[in-house]
Order: sequence, then C-alpha cells, then structure tokens
Amino acid sequence: MDVDTRLLRYFAAVAEEGSLTGAAERLFVSQPALTKQIRRLEEDLGVRLFARSRSGMALTEAGREFASRVPALLDGWDEAVQATGRAARVLRLGFLDAGAVGAVPEVIAEFRQARPEWRVELRQFDWSDPSAGLARGEADAAVVRLPFPGQERLTVRQLFVEERGVLLPARHPLANRETVEFRELWDEPFVAAGAETGAWREHWLATEERDGHPVRVGAVTGRPDEWLGAVASGCVALAPVSAARFHSHPDVVFRPVRGVSPSRVGLARPRGRTHEAALDELLEAITQRLRRT
Repeated sequence: MDVDTRLLRYFAAVAEEGSLTGAAERLFVSQPALTKQIRRLEEDLGVRLFARSRSGMALTEAGREFASRVPALLDGWDEAVQATGRAARVLRLGFLDAGAVGAVPEVIAEFRQARPEWRVELRQFDWSDPSAGLARGEADAAVVRLPFPGQERLTVRQLFVEERGVLLPARHPLANRETVEFRELWDEPFVAAGAETGAWREHWLATEERDGHPVRVGAVTGRPDEWLGAVASGCVALAPVSAARFHSHPDVVFRPVRGVSPSRVGLARPRGRTHEAALDELLEAITQRLRRT
C-alpha cells in the first residue's frame, strides 16, 4: 500500500497540535480539506487514528503507534529529498512577493557564476502558504514576511523592515490624500487572506492595532491579481511600500498610512536538517545584500 507523504505530514501536524484547527493553521490548508485528508489516510490504513470530540483530536491506540513512527519516516524522506537535491546540485528558494525578494535574483546570478555546478530554483508561492513552501517541504529556504504560523519551528533571521501603506480604489474619498490615518480605515471592507493563514492574516488586517474595533472583511484572496481586483471593486488592503512598485492596476492607488506597524521580512529555513555548504553560502550572500539595501 502506498501512502502520500503529504498525508503523513497532515497526520503528524494533527497529532502534535491535538486539533484540526491548529493543524490547519500550521499547514495553511482549510479545516474541511484537512478533515478530508485525515479520513482518507484512515481509509487507506483501515484503522481509526483519532477519536474526535469537542475538545479536539485524541490519538487512538493505533494512532499512537503510528505517531511514534511517522516522524522518523518523514525525516528519512526529507533527508532523501535533500540528498537527491545535493546530488543533482539543486537549491530551492521560496518567496511570496517581489518586494520582499528585492536583489535576490542578482545574488543568485552571482552565485551561479561562482558555483556553475549548482542550479538555484526561485519558486513563488501564493499567499495561501505564507511559509513559501517550507511548511510542506517544497523549499530548502524561503524569503518570508513575518509573522506567520509555524515560524517558531523554523530558523528565521530578520533581514529588513518595510513600512506598510494602503491600497485604495482610485475613486475612494481618501485616494487624494498624501497620507491616511489608519483609524480612518477601520470601518472599510478589507481584503483578507484565508483563515488558515492565522497570524499572517491578522497582521495584514492589523487586528491588534484597532483598539478592539472589529474587522470588516470584504473579500478573501490568495493571489496578487485577485487582491488588486478586490481593491478595484471597492475594498481596501494594507500592503508593503514595495507593492506600489511591483503591483499596479489602473483603478487602484497606494497611499502611506500612519498608525500601523511595519512589515518585517526574514529568511527562513528548517531546523535540525543537514545543511549543504552551498546553501549556507547562498543564504549568507542573500542576507548581506538585503540587509544593505
């Protein structure tokens, strides 16, 4: 019987979190989708792995036995993937948006000249996965925006801080202002990421900077084109300053905002993995370049 390694990762997350809600946030998937995958795994194995209750997901005896073996299986698989990457001379670097990446493509070009035997794959992920591929083992390292769920399980170094502003419909009454006070936006319909992105979603809604004022969500998106389209249609969205350079729409304007904290950009990688010297070299070059700029 073959079992998808993604199902094993889903099982491990639910077992560790003790709830579907916490595991779904950690994995950046919806709770219904996670429930479906856990049931699929149980059907494949022919056993119940969890006893479900209002208080959470408790492992059955079979589930505890399975949970004792899955981490070693996943570690072995991850090491096999890394070893394959080393043999093929491939480094996978995830990212979310061009504004956070900045001069990274230039660093990669210089690295390729110095180390032509290595291939660097720069992979962009949508905002449904704020870990840029790390949570699902699809990247060796990633340029990320902080905070996001699960970052405490990774090694993260902050690179730089970028101010946040607001994207407004061009016809919005505040669109002609040079600067907008965040308080003036509290009653506006905001574009939000999916609920499974947890702390990422809360940061880009600035929920802790509203003095308890409730958030009004006008649209939920995970891609830049959908994001801009939602703003053009009447919503507003907090965005890093670099968004004005890398994302444009004829019916959307960017304005600085006072009264909201900045965005922090970091470089993240898994903990406790065998590190390739070439990856260390690349990440150090990225760190130095982005911190300078």
